[in-house]
Amino acid sequence: QIGKKRRIDTTFKMAHESTQYNQELLKELENKFKSRFGDDASVISYAPGRVEVLGNHTDYNEGFVLSAAINTGTFFLISASKEEKVVLRSENKNDEITFDTAELLEEAKSGQVKASKDHDWSNYVKGVLIEILKLLNGNRPQSGVGFNALFAGDLQLGLGLSSSAALEVSSTMAIASFYGLKLEEKQMAKIGQKSEHTYVGVKCGLLDQISSIYGKKANLVKTDFRTLEVENVPLHPDICFLICNTKVSHSLVTSEYNERRESCEAAASFFKGKKENVTHLRDVNSEELAQHKKDMKEKHHMRAAHVIGENERVLAGKQFLKDGNLSKFGELMFDSHNSSIHSFENSCKELDQIVSIAKSTPEVLGARLSGGGFGGAALVLIHMKDKDTVAKKLEESYQKAFGTSVEIAVIVPSDGATLIKS
Repeated sequence: QIGKKRRIDTTFKMAHESTQYNQELLKELENKFKSRFGDDASVISYAPGRVEVLGNHTDYNEGFVLSAAINTGTFFLISASKEEKVVLRSENKNDEITFDTAELLEEAKSGQVKASKDHDWSNYVKGVLIEILKLLNGNRPQSGVGFNALFAGDLQLGLGLSSSAALEVSSTMAIASFYGLKLEEKQMAKIGQKSEHTYVGVKCGLLDQISSIYGKKANLVKTDFRTLEVENVPLHPDICFLICNTKVSHSLVTSEYNERRESCEAAASFFKGKKENVTHLRDVNSEELAQHKKDMKEKHHMRAAHVIGENERVLAGKQFLKDGNLSKFGELMFDSHNSSIHSFENSCKELDQIVSIAKSTPEVLGARLSGGGFGGAALVLIHMKDKDTVAKKLEESYQKAFGTSVEIAVIVPSDGATLIKS
């Protein structure tokens, strides 16, 4: 697989720290593109993965999140096709699929979803393409509808770093540019979200796409998911994260993600009858939740407690970062994980062990699970100078506890998606 050796930074050095993206991998993909399709890519885009720092499962509750675009991501390369078809190749999967353009246009017009079962990886891009064809409203672009495309990245799967959103954003940016369609950033994010809802079957929020688009080096991205107001919150440049892969597999489609969302919606519906102007859990605070605990279903109260607490932690965390109080910010990360264990129940013993080890390590500022949960990875906040010491402690202690290794990579807050060539 392309980039396989680059996916885990076993020496705990920053991946391609001097540039926004992995230029060695890009060159490799350009060569593979020409070898497969016979010409150079005319459009190349790149979108990074993201890490959720604070604000777990708050995006679809119209709440607040602190996240970051990271230093690994996905490239998407396109050139025009002489035939009326779209050829889509995944280098990471070593697989490709071909679509007839007439069938794609009909699918966009009719709204009938035809997701692939044999090439399920292609549904993320097909959903994006259908949404863009809808925006063209039957107007054929000068370049024609058909194109050849290849994508690959250096994001490791299963870590909660949102390789899916990196693919959605990079493909949206590249396909729109290829068709001569100008899109605003938030419009691109919504196209990625619609693709995932419709063609993949995951009711995701906009966190992943917005983080990938609005990232900034040495900054977190603070998003208000009611207004979609986005701002960058500076993070000291010597701060980084360790992402710790438990190798406990998870899939949002088959996990309990949708159940958690439904419970949150049910809790919000409960409060509509108790308080004016409530549409989402964003509109309820901890005191109000406590007042009505006895009247709510236990699970609904638990899920709501997590989301409401996370919103409050994000707002407090933003202020701590502005004040330069990293210690207090780190405490909020530990509190967040505790809530995942007891209220949202989206942690697991492996994640809990990593956070426990981190909490007992003096150099660690904070730690919590990151992403949807139910396995995947934990995030550890540290100073860059301490990365080797902390990583070694985590590795040794985890090995002792479970008899298996934990994979660790350095995550650096980085710039967002970009069009490299158009």
